[in-house]
Amino acid sequence: MITLGTAILGAVCGMLGSFAVLRKQSLLGDAISHAALPGIAIAFLITETKNSYAILIGALISGLIGTFWIRGMVSKTHLKSDTALGLVLSLFFGVGMLLLTYIQKQPNANQAGLDKYLFGQAATLLVSDVWLLAIVGVISLLVLAIFWKELKLLLFDPDYTKTLGFNIKFLDLLITTFIVLAIVLGLQTVGVVLMSAMLLAPAAAARQWTNRLWVMVVLAAIFGAFSGVFGTAISASTNGLSTGPVIVLVASFFVLVSFIFSPERGILFKQIRKYKNRKALKLFKTLSVMYEIAQTHNDVSRPHAIKILNNFLGYSVNTLKELEDQELIKIDGQMWSMTTEGYNKAAQLFNQNMETNE
Repeated sequence: MITLGTAILGAVCGMLGSFAVLRKQSLLGDAISHAALPGIAIAFLITETKNSYAILIGALISGLIGTFWIRGMVSKTHLKSDTALGLVLSLFFGVGMLLLTYIQKQPNANQAGLDKYLFGQAATLLVSDVWLLAIVGVISLLVLAIFWKELKLLLFDPDYTKTLGFNIKFLDLLITTFIVLAIVLGLQTVGVVLMSAMLLAPAAAARQWTNRLWVMVVLAAIFGAFSGVFGTAISASTNGLSTGPVIVLVASFFVLVSFIFSPERGILFKQIRKYKNRKALKLFKTLSVMYEIAQTHNDVSRPHAIKILNNFLGYSVNTLKELEDQELIKIDGQMWSMTTEGYNKAAQLFNQNMETNE
């Protein structure tokens, strides 16, 4: 049941985190998770029990207040969004820690374990919690399906969305509320400190593999779900490992793999493409020099000494070998000559380069 709960949480966070990443609100998850801490403490002080629903409501209200404060500071003052996020994060987290310290000193045995919300404790997930996660996941899917076109427009062109008559404030509030809800639901499993990574890591990994929104959302949900499953399995198989941090580490592993091996944006394939481009440029330079030399003779296959090329940049033994393998030139000892195919290709490349420069 715990594995199912963490899988659902990962999928929901991945889906909604995609919108946070694309809206360049990566720090929003960190601010909201820390802003939820005072709500957790206040809910406990009011109810004097660790009732999960009461704590959830308190965290949700506190998280929403923190979100509205951030938006208010950005819109009403000259503060940048990152400054507002930092201020709200520090203020709410400080108040939350102060309240938790106060609660720990109270003669009430129920406060034991309340600090688990800082780093999470997946083992405390109940069947009712998993059902709640599932319900929120289904509702999130329905909302995304119903408002898909509007949310897609809002992501990439808010001004155009507004000119079409859509209420961008409502759409913004809608997606932000569900992001806050996903963060609050994950506090019990991952904790305040690490919840931001759970929201952003699957989405960041998915972004490396595609340029299409729906593909990114699906991939982020898959990465998030697998992070939950694998993280829970690793934690259960080894004594002393907290589930929340392990889940975040697995999600970070997906990000690392994506950053390195994704075909379009991956570091590995970028370096391969750079190497191929440099190699092609080197071949083109050498072939261009050969073409200019061959142009001065009626017979393009007339041999020339290789040492003539020493005066030109781009020439190397490997370059000549590659051109010979492509049957663009012929090498005979210390002499080279162009083939008809090589001459024609060089002429085509030379003319294209001239047109580009013009």
